[in-house]
Amino acid sequence: MKDTKKSVHGAWSSRFAFILAATGSAVGLGNIWKFPYITGENGGGAFVIVYLLCVLLIGVPIMIAETMLGRRTQRNPIETMELLTEEAGADKNWHYLGWMGIIAGMLILSYYSVIAGWSSAYILKAFTGSFFNADAAEIKGIFDDFIASPVQLVFWHSAFMLATMMIVVRGVNNGLEKAVQYLMPSLFVLMFLLVGYAMTTDSYYQGLHFMFTPDFSKLTSSAILTAMGHAFFTLSLGMGAIMVYGSYLPKNISIAKTTFLIAGADTVVALLAGIAIFPIVFANNLHPDSGPGLIFETLPIAFGAMTGGWLMGILFFVMLAIAALTSSISLIEPAVAWLVENKDFSREKACVWTGLATWLLGLGTVFSFNVWSNVKFFDRSIFQLLDYLTANLMLPVGGFCIAIFAGWIMKRQHSEQELNMPTEQSYQVWKVLISYVAPSAVFFVFLHVIGVL
Repeated sequence: MKDTKKSVHGAWSSRFAFILAATGSAVGLGNIWKFPYITGENGGGAFVIVYLLCVLLIGVPIMIAETMLGRRTQRNPIETMELLTEEAGADKNWHYLGWMGIIAGMLILSYYSVIAGWSSAYILKAFTGSFFNADAAEIKGIFDDFIASPVQLVFWHSAFMLATMMIVVRGVNNGLEKAVQYLMPSLFVLMFLLVGYAMTTDSYYQGLHFMFTPDFSKLTSSAILTAMGHAFFTLSLGMGAIMVYGSYLPKNISIAKTTFLIAGADTVVALLAGIAIFPIVFANNLHPDSGPGLIFETLPIAFGAMTGGWLMGILFFVMLAIAALTSSISLIEPAVAWLVENKDFSREKACVWTGLATWLLGLGTVFSFNVWSNVKFFDRSIFQLLDYLTANLMLPVGGFCIAIFAGWIMKRQHSEQELNMPTEQSYQVWKVLISYVAPSAVFFVFLHVIGVL
């Protein structure tokens, strides 16, 4: 496409580097923290089947589209949408899609960093034996005391943001790429160690039965919509991350094949998290439907009671922190790339300003758990408002718009050229999914989260 502007854009050194980075972006707290507890809340096996179908029919087509848009221009999300809109002769307002992705990424990271800080803090708690022989009331007391302390939360939030920016400031090859080359294999090793431990428990097969034996009588319409929503969000779609990562992807690499590998790795991590967690839950007579507290208020009880629980607790929260870090670097990268490419910022200066702005926004989340706990907007705390605004509104709208643009606005010859699929039939399947199936499904998810359905 026509673009005479000199690029200062980076590029992945290989297809494998992109796969690791994009998988790292997708794999995060959603896989290890959220997927097990929503599976537990929605009855297990039947929910898992619906989730897998949603990843295949909704998540993968949109991920292919978002990667394609970024790779087409090799620019940050804002410039990407400006250039593609001009190329397609479409309404110039489409460029706001790029802005929304960048803003959503920074807003998400502002509270994501706080929650990720909890996982870092819990590594230390596990190491010092805080969970040893502790009952449910004591574990709850540890958690309540922790989030009630603004000093502790600010410290861990700051430490996590600093770690994120130290990686991002080094650029695509020396920062993002090198980080995921070490962090992602480490995450998988830790995951398999925990699964190996789960296999030694008496409840291992009970956990497998819960996850993979479907009972469709437990499957509600709400559960189906939850599965669709999570399949979409777990792949980091609609927030600019995959678009900017795609922009670093060399032209000779197949987008479709690479996307299937990324979605497959992301799904495997979520399933392995369930395989590791549910046997531990059942072995200790805990409840799989414990909700969001499953990780911070329920599992520590098991770690405190089991043989080798001290080590397993450390490994688990290290894994959680690694997963959070590989996602956080992708959330801030679109904003950094825009400042470098459009405002002539050095990468160091861009990281300082975006990191500082995100850190300051995160203080709202920190204080919403303690000194500002009574401050409400639309009956929501600052944390709850940010979570609702991004996950329930901005990301569905972003994903819907990406599907519509790729399926209906972008010229067929351009999408065919960029995707370069092996057969006409494979392109036609993607075209149907991105034009009809994916946007319809995301639209229904959106109606669900705003209370219409």
